[in-house]
Amino acid sequence: MLDTLETSQQDTTTTALLDRFDKVRADSLSLTAPLSAEDQIIQSMPDTSPSKWHLAHTTWFFEEFVLAQNLPAYERFHADFSYLFNSYYNSVGNMHPRPQRGLLSRPPLSAVHRYREHVDAAMQELFDRDLLDGDLAALVLLGTHHEQQHQELILTDIKHVLSCNPLMPVYTDCHPPQADSSPMEFMSGQEGPVEIGYQGDGFHYDNEGPRHTVWLHPHALANRLVTNGEYRAFIEDGGYRQATLWLSDGWSKIREEGWTRPLYWSDDLEREFTLHGEQTLDPHRPVCHLSYYEADAFARWADARLPTEAEWEAAVADRPCPSVLRDDNWLHPQAPHDPGDPQFFGQVWEWTASSYSSYPGYRPAPGAVGEYNGKFMCNQFVLRGGSCVTPFGHIRPSYRNFFYADARWQFSGLRLARDL
Repeated sequence: MLDTLETSQQDTTTTALLDRFDKVRADSLSLTAPLSAEDQIIQSMPDTSPSKWHLAHTTWFFEEFVLAQNLPAYERFHADFSYLFNSYYNSVGNMHPRPQRGLLSRPPLSAVHRYREHVDAAMQELFDRDLLDGDLAALVLLGTHHEQQHQELILTDIKHVLSCNPLMPVYTDCHPPQADSSPMEFMSGQEGPVEIGYQGDGFHYDNEGPRHTVWLHPHALANRLVTNGEYRAFIEDGGYRQATLWLSDGWSKIREEGWTRPLYWSDDLEREFTLHGEQTLDPHRPVCHLSYYEADAFARWADARLPTEAEWEAAVADRPCPSVLRDDNWLHPQAPHDPGDPQFFGQVWEWTASSYSSYPGYRPAPGAVGEYNGKFMCNQFVLRGGSCVTPFGHIRPSYRNFFYADARWQFSGLRLARDL
């Protein structure tokens, strides 16, 4: 009876993993369906990658880490794909330079689709032959979450690509939802020793642990995100011209780049480019596409600061994640329909004042997969909360995103904090 029960539980787990694998793989193709083959080859700046490359790289992950190591007699789809679609796994081998991904007119998109079909068929064989032990199942699960990260990148990257086109192309048509923002108030946060970091037995990335204790000083967090209207007031008050508001590196950056407003805003501060084309700037929506420097400067102007990631996580520890994050119709931050919604999840990635570094006791995973997070723990800042293009099931209170301080093409915004 015990053996039967264990087998039944394993079958259930395998079935759930297969269902998840199939859905995630289908979702990636669905996200690129509105795009032409020409759209999917463009790389508009070194930080972005072509949609075609995302489709291939997420497939490479399963081929390289799962199939080539665990499915006897597996034949790679193409010998050159290991080089072309490796991202940053140096222990696996050499890779095509990231800034030149947009030069890969070959292989064509049709070949990348065949590559996905080839790998998906081999993955189905892996499932059918019941070759998934605990460690291998965990690796497949990691691969699906990795692909969800790239689904978010598909949307953020193609937004930048389309914004560079003077025709202001629309990724998908949609009427913007209407809502009003509530007055900003500050909520007292927890004080003293608190625990942060992932707890439970579900999926999480290695950088979310180990769980540990931190000390929080008296502070308060804003009850909502900063809005377009509030950020426009900062601009109109000369925010981009007051050196005293800016970190030294930030002041150098805005002068070098000529920044005078958030990415995608029009010169007259009346319109913004979205995945639904150019839209009238709604003063009630959360401001987004800000660098860390801009978020920090606004906070200083508002006589506040950015929260630490520990303050943020302590504030959401007992709050459930929303049932919907990415809305397949409206792909832009929106004002809360409920005035009491603090907007902690699924609108913008919130910059924190915390440098991206390891938690006490952190150890990267052995092997090439250990390159996933740990080696990036330098010169970056942590963001929390997920955005309007984060897939459902891919965010947690302990989730730690991270970017360089000058990054603006992500859906990144801010919440204010104050010391008490």
